[in-house]
Amino acid sequence: MKIVVIGGTGLIGSKVVARLRELGHEAVVAAPSTGIDILSGAGLDEAMAGAEVVVDLANSPSFEDAAVLSFFQTAGRNILTAEARAGVRHHLALSVVGTDKLSASGYFRGKIAQEALIRGSAVPYTIVHSTQFFEFLPGIVQSASVGDQVHLSPALVQPIASDDVADAVTRLALQPPANGIVEIAGPEREPLSGLARRFMAASGDARVVVSDENALYFGARLQTDTLVPAGAAWQGAIGFERWFAQTGSTRKATGG
Repeated sequence: MKIVVIGGTGLIGSKVVARLRELGHEAVVAAPSTGIDILSGAGLDEAMAGAEVVVDLANSPSFEDAAVLSFFQTAGRNILTAEARAGVRHHLALSVVGTDKLSASGYFRGKIAQEALIRGSAVPYTIVHSTQFFEFLPGIVQSASVGDQVHLSPALVQPIASDDVADAVTRLALQPPANGIVEIAGPEREPLSGLARRFMAASGDARVVVSDENALYFGARLQTDTLVPAGAAWQGAIGFERWFAQTGSTRKATGG
């Protein structure tokens, strides 16, 4: 089966491409480096010719409010239009658990717009809502840093490893479209501030984590359950200790 992976050179995309190829599928990497530009539309028609599935893992290069919204709206229209022309039978997009509750954040307003375009398209679809990746912990810590303190919400999180995300995306891409949302999460649930404290201690970062209910998460205030699945969700197998043992020892809480 021919499957186009948009963002196929990224953290999740490269893993999905490798998994699809191991299973014997033709996985086409769609990225600027392969001559495919989802903002201008260049190369999209050629890439999608004969494709049955498109996996959209692209992300905005900027978190500035207007830039994020423009990226997801422009890219979304171009991708879905090209899919319709090519007769693509399944559009899968990766999004975030709690997106619909985070409209105070410019980034998540962009994701909300992206999801609305997908639902309004004639192309059958699956929207995968994932919890936060363990790999994003350095960035989360850095964004919440104030001097020698890190201010983070005690809202619950259920973080997932990128390998588990790639496994879920690959599996769902090969299934019939859900025409709805499928949620995925990691195996452990705990406060965001507590997770950061564990990560920083393991990374040798001596800064103090302040559990602050008013701390903003990329511009939005969190409720206790904003970032965790509302109901049943597919769960990955990799928890924090295993993830850190595999990859965390080479990372720093500062993002280095």
